[in-house]
Amino acid sequence: QVQVVESGGGSVQAGESLRLSCTAAGPAFREWQAGWFRQAPGKEREAVSCIAKKIPTHYADSVRGRFTISRDNTGNTLYLQMNSLRPEDTAIYYCAAGPLLRFCSAEGYAYWAQGTQVTISS
Repeated sequence: QVQVVESGGGSVQAGESLRLSCTAAGPAFREWQAGWFRQAPGKEREAVSCIAKKIPTHYADSVRGRFTISRDNTGNTLYLQMNSLRPEDTAIYYCAAGPLLRFCSAEGYAYWAQGTQVTISS
């Protein structure tokens, strides 16, 4: 079983920034597709941003231009830089990874982190 671990998150004011980080043990992580999903109270889980080799990076319309997904040079750590945060970005954010299957669909990710709360106040 692969353990995916994420960090970051917290509570900030609207307009501020946060960065989420995610990593997993083993060399496979850098080869897998990876993504960030979020779930707000009373809403379904949605894809925020996804990355995979040879596939254009995906951003949800609501975050495009404000959020940036990236990997470090080793490929072992995944980031989500979140700028110009809004109250509607408040949610639990999940990092997910796995062999490429159904890119940017929650069903396509085999391994999930525990989730981290992001709260944006106005």
